[in-house]
Amino acid sequence: MNQTVPPTSDDTSFDTETCSNTTDIRRVRSNPDYWYPVAWSRELKPGKTIGTRYAGMPIALVRPVDGPVFALEDRCAHRQVPLSKGVVSGSSVKCCYHGWAYGRSGRCIDVPYLGKGKLPNGVRTFPCREQNGMIFVFPGDPEKADSVPLAPHLAKADNPAYKTRYFGRTVGCHYSFMHENLMDMNHQFMHSKQMGQMKPRFLGQKREPGLVEARYSFARTSGKQPFGEALIFGERRDVSEKFQHRDVMTIRTEYPYQTLRIQTGDEDPVMDLWIVYTPQSADELTNRTFGLLSVKRPKIPGILDMAWPLLVAFTERIFAEDREIVELEQQAWRDLGGDHNVEVFPVINALRALLVECGISPASESHA
Repeated sequence: MNQTVPPTSDDTSFDTETCSNTTDIRRVRSNPDYWYPVAWSRELKPGKTIGTRYAGMPIALVRPVDGPVFALEDRCAHRQVPLSKGVVSGSSVKCCYHGWAYGRSGRCIDVPYLGKGKLPNGVRTFPCREQNGMIFVFPGDPEKADSVPLAPHLAKADNPAYKTRYFGRTVGCHYSFMHENLMDMNHQFMHSKQMGQMKPRFLGQKREPGLVEARYSFARTSGKQPFGEALIFGERRDVSEKFQHRDVMTIRTEYPYQTLRIQTGDEDPVMDLWIVYTPQSADELTNRTFGLLSVKRPKIPGILDMAWPLLVAFTERIFAEDREIVELEQQAWRDLGGDHNVEVFPVINALRALLVECGISPASESHA
């Protein structure tokens, strides 16, 4: 993995050829040596198991009645039947076919028709943890798991001053399209039907090892403010000068996660988003999105809770437009047989370079 990283910079100038290379970014695989969410906590009931995936790798999640969740390779060592179809018994899971049992270490701890001294080898286990309503696994080198951090607080999910929406969808595109879509706020043109005409102003970028950040402000040039946006800002806004470029939106890719915050000056953010795109298929051309969207509660008690369905509907419409466009981008990549993007926006070129540096390139895989 290439660790060369440009120096930290807030300069908005950037040679658009800097990121030109022979690597097709849509073929760059995600780096498995990070914590990835693979399921929502609510999906896995006590005493049950479910199947999930990371980059085509089948994973069985097991929740004993007592004790934490654990994750195993989703196959029985005997006949390769998915363990996610099995039965949880105590702190183990039994294959639905012959009853072979596996503990959280992945070792086979019982074969009903064999003696204890003749037990076969088990299956791979994955470091696993549960946080903020999500079940994370570490699909890479397990020896690195304890040294790779996962932020203790995602969005403002633990803050009672905020209300948090947990959302996600499976999207038919490479994860890099998702990073680019959120980072490039010039695409607000696409959302004009939902949000009215918005003019973004790019305020600059930051580039550090493992991190790219972009800052924007916005001005409404025409159209009415949607009610969902008014809920986020806690007030009605029009096209008058006092509301133009008032707030700063900061978007950051801190590999492999993304965050988006909107705030005015040093005030607490009115919105705080944490999101990640977990690859699903072996070619990583589909991803499952896991997002936490925290909105600051206004001064009037209960009003956000009452209007929450309207905000959910508003954000769903925005996400649906984003999902459609990134899937169209992915289809164009397939039709053209590769990445033919002509990218001119400096921060997106910096982002693409980051994703190549932190990910696993096809050349790296071939020499592994």
